[in-house]
Amino acid sequence: MRLFLIRHADAEAGEPDELRRLSPEGREQARALGKRLADEGIRPDAVLTSPLLRARETGEALAGALACMSEPSDALAPGATAERLRSAVAGRGETVIVVGHQPDCGEIAAELGDGTEPRFPPAGMVELHLPGPSTS
Repeated sequence: MRLFLIRHADAEAGEPDELRRLSPEGREQARALGKRLADEGIRPDAVLTSPLLRARETGEALAGALACMSEPSDALAPGATAERLRSAVAGRGETVIVVGHQPDCGEIAAELGDGTEPRFPPAGMVELHLPGPSTS
C-alpha cells in the first residue's frame, strides 16, 4: 500500500480544540498540497482524516483537488498510533491518504518507516509503503 501521511494544515488558535478551523494560510496550504498531488498523478482510493475539524477541512481540500471523497476516522484522532492507522487503512485500496496530528504523524512515520522521525510542519507529508496482507 502506498500511504501518504499528512499533518493537517495550519489552524487557528482557540477552544474547544476539536473545533479549531484552518486559518486562511492553512486553507491555502491544503489547496496547494492537493493540487501538487493531483499534478503528480496521485489518485487515492481513500482519504481518511482525524475527526477534528482542522483535519477534516484539510482532507476535504485534498479530496476536492483529487476528485474523491474524504471521511473521518476515530482511529486517527489525537493519540493515533501506527497500529490504529493500519487498522483504519486496511482494505481501503492501494493508495491511501491519511490526515492526522502531531506528534502522532512523526511517531507513526518513524515506526512504519526507517525509524527516523521526520519533521512534520503544518501540511507536511511523508510517503510510506506498507506491505499488503500476507497470503500465508
